Amino acid sequence: MNTDLLSLFDTDEAQLRAIVAKALSGADDGELFVEHAQAESLTFDNGRLKGGSFNTDQGFGLRSVAGEAVGYAHAGDLSTAALERASDAVRAVTAGYSGSYAAAPQRTNKKYYGDENPIGSPSFEAKAKLLTDIDAYLRNKDDKVRQVTATISASWQVVDILRADGHRVQDIRPMTRINISVVVGDGDRQESGSFGTGGRIGFGDFVAEGNWQVGADEALRQALVNLDAIEAPAGTMDVVLGSGWPGVMLHEAVGHGLEGDFNRKKTSAFAGLLGEIVAAPGVTVVDDGTIDNRRGSITIDDEGTPSAYNVLIENGKLVGYMQDRQNARLMGMKPTGNGRRQGYSSVPMPRMTNTYMLGGDKTPEEIIASVKKGVYAVSFGGGQVDITSGKFVFGCTEAYLIENGRVGPAIKGAMLIGNGPDAMKRVSMVGNDMKLDTGIGNCGKAGQWVPVGVGQPHLRMDQVTVGGTKA
Repeated sequence: MNTDLLSLFDTDEAQLRAIVAKALSGADDGELFVEHAQAESLTFDNGRLKGGSFNTDQGFGLRSVAGEAVGYAHAGDLSTAALERASDAVRAVTAGYSGSYAAAPQRTNKKYYGDENPIGSPSFEAKAKLLTDIDAYLRNKDDKVRQVTATISASWQVVDILRADGHRVQDIRPMTRINISVVVGDGDRQESGSFGTGGRIGFGDFVAEGNWQVGADEALRQALVNLDAIEAPAGTMDVVLGSGWPGVMLHEAVGHGLEGDFNRKKTSAFAGLLGEIVAAPGVTVVDDGTIDNRRGSITIDDEGTPSAYNVLIENGKLVGYMQDRQNARLMGMKPTGNGRRQGYSSVPMPRMTNTYMLGGDKTPEEIIASVKKGVYAVSFGGGQVDITSGKFVFGCTEAYLIENGRVGPAIKGAMLIGNGPDAMKRVSMVGNDMKLDTGIGNCGKAGQWVPVGVGQPHLRMDQVTVGGTKA
């Protein structure tokens, strides 16, 4: 595959630069975004290879920014004619407008992942065999196993960004992910458990003998825990959140509220609070797209701005937002490398990368021992969040009662209910075991999905509303 995407057009680069410069004349900002993407997925379910797909897509998006207005046109045809038509369309946004084209992003020589295409390596046969082995391993491991579903997916994205000032940057982004789900049963009762892992890496480590078994064992362990779980109580109680994936609650309930567009439009619960205390002492939240090989990492964002380590909340104080170029300019701030889009047919907007809370000075054992009666939430499933109010509801997929400072029986059906800004002020203990998730996060916003990472240490939150199923 030729990774010089501009060379795939039916004209030379000089002509492309001329068309883009003409299209963006008088604009404040904008760019030509060209993408080639490949994706593969294999699913093994109920003892057979149930589904397989392979897709290839490529195209361009041309964007012109004039104040708060955006002109955008895209096509799956890399031709001069298509680009000319797009140019005519986006120029409408600058009619009667005379802007000053923003300076280009700084260049970077840093790269946080390799560029090898994970599709095709290992072979289709090797991937199918791995899925078969996972199924057989789990069914032989415990006679309570009733269903096993395993999925391998990979993608490879090449992006090429050209600005009207001639600034051009490229990035190659690999991604892999493996998910294992297990259903166990005892009589009429059935429960499930799951494990997933991935990142901007190849399949090699997971395919290696023994590594995939760890993930399979974890999915089975969670399912068996849930099979013995009792009904969750309801009420207001202290809650301990586990490290790693429980950071998804931080991502949803707080992270989205710190994206620049919501704050510029004053639709976020955090709008106008820059410099104010919005969380308990000791709470520091960052968004960091510069971690090697992580699912949410990006060398450059989809406007060409280098990724960065951005502190959002520092020791309880709100100190920054995540910004794309347009919202940063309108708010008088600097872009933070968070302008992301799902693909060439979508406009960029402020989005998270790897968002997590830094560690504190308490051990997990100290935190659990401090709770007389409460809930220990180890893993979460789905949730709902209202960005404007900050209200959230999250379901626990693995949770336990805490009784007199000790972890008690597993519970099922527990829901955490609260308000993001309020919940951050209820953090009374921060663990010293900060951990990122295993590489499974996807984030949706305005119909667009991008890969993300989440993380946190163990946390104690005082007097949180817990929804339960116990009568």
